[in-house]
Amino acid sequence: MKLIYIASPFAGDIEHNTKMAIEYCRYAAKNGVIPIAPHLLFPLFLNDSSPAEREQGIKMGLQLLASCDAVWVFGDRISKGMHREIEEAEKLGIPVNYQDWSEEMCISIPTI
Repeated sequence: MKLIYIASPFAGDIEHNTKMAIEYCRYAAKNGVIPIAPHLLFPLFLNDSSPAEREQGIKMGLQLLASCDAVWVFGDRISKGMHREIEEAEKLGIPVNYQDWSEEMCISIPTI
């Protein structure tokens, strides 16, 4: 399976942006690829409010991006972090695909 880097907004409305990033990953997995979304993992142990830890997370994400087959860009805006991810992908020759998204594409997360 192909590894797909998921780029979407995180800062700002973190609760909503996290929910949407999960939906984007579920959509990618449903479409037969392995989603890589560092902004869902790294905030579990790095403080995004700390400039040094945010920069560490971005650098770690860019390292992961280098191993991916493509970048899928989601969301209604391109954040500063996403801009860096897109630039890095282009520098490495990794395809960048801008995904159209509508709420109808959301896949409900099963409750346990």
